[in-house]
Amino acid sequence: MTRDTGELPLDWSDVERTRGTRVRAGNAMGRTRASLLDAAVRLIAERGTRRTSMTDIAQAAGIAKGTLYNHFRNKDEVFAALVEAEITLIADECRGVELEDALAIAAIRLDTHPALRRVADDDPAALAALVGAPMHAAGRRAALAGAAELLAACGRDPRGADLVVRWLASHLAAPDADDAEGSARLLAAVLPLRVLATV
Repeated sequence: MTRDTGELPLDWSDVERTRGTRVRAGNAMGRTRASLLDAAVRLIAERGTRRTSMTDIAQAAGIAKGTLYNHFRNKDEVFAALVEAEITLIADECRGVELEDALAIAAIRLDTHPALRRVADDDPAALAALVGAPMHAAGRRAALAGAAELLAACGRDPRGADLVVRWLASHLAAPDADDAEGSARLLAAVLPLRVLATV
């Protein structure tokens, strides 16, 4: 027995449309954020961190300055989010690849990353702070999570993630793309195999 309330019955198409509306709004925010980070990395590669302003980032992304401030309060937040996004991108590139190759890919990306090289040339103190990692705790967590996932996928002990992250950080400070494959091979050789618990 149903009571007539004068309303149309709710069906799944209504639910999907409602849900889709929220997802599209979330997607738009995600695209805006990605556009801002893309603009920031391009500007840093061209100008360095000191000569890149919030206004520059908003203009390069084609977004109103107020919208930029809806996502980030200041340049430090932009740069921290950029570090985390770039780490995630590198981790994605390393998925499904043999350990030695994945380590070499990550090292070469860091060695040749245009924004990182610009920061190294223009503002070595900022790069030193980045290598020190406490400045960008979210980036360090993302790097450790990506390294642990890679190690586990390759049958290695994920507790070696800290060693991998430290090795990659050394490539920030002293890039050596020519020997990345050789040093990746050496690192892979010393990382312990994962020990499976037996019951």
